[in-house]
Amino acid sequence: MSRQTFPYIADDMSALARALKGELSRAFAASGGEPPGHVELLNMLARAAGCRNFQHFRAQAEARERLENPAPPVPAEPPVDFVKVERVARYFDAEGRLSRWPGKHSDRLPCLWVMWSRLPARTVLTEPAVNEALKAAHRFGDHVLLRRELVDLGLLVRTPDGREYRRVEQAPPAEARALIRHLSARTAS
Repeated sequence: MSRQTFPYIADDMSALARALKGELSRAFAASGGEPPGHVELLNMLARAAGCRNFQHFRAQAEARERLENPAPPVPAEPPVDFVKVERVARYFDAEGRLSRWPGKHSDRLPCLWVMWSRLPARTVLTEPAVNEALKAAHRFGDHVLLRRELVDLGLLVRTPDGREYRRVEQAPPAEARALIRHLSARTAS
């Protein structure tokens, strides 16, 4: 006659060890001995399952859970708020120049990214060259404000004496990229 196997599953090994300790306490009380403690029972159960100790058993179970049920992929970036992109695009004229300075800080950031995109990449610029590029990209007449804001945000760096400027190469946020694409498409047509 072949042996049948039945899986034995306990939802909580610690609760199983406590219940087993209670059962063993009653059995040992009748014989006058001392039953093993809770932690000793956890380690015994883990060894019976083929692990070195309870910590090894727990690590195995957690690893199996992670492999069988991987976490959902984290989105690479937050979704674009196209309503905001559309609203911020109103600060630019038909030629794609910034026509007025936004009052809200959250609207200024995408506008500054557009100004950043209008500066030449990987090029050392003088202050007059930065001023000319910014003057060409806006209409409200305050290129110094734009230059200062770009430096304060870390989108533009300058030497301590202010003679040389460099655009800091980095990926714009998703909404800024969408605004830059929208303005490029609008001025191309």
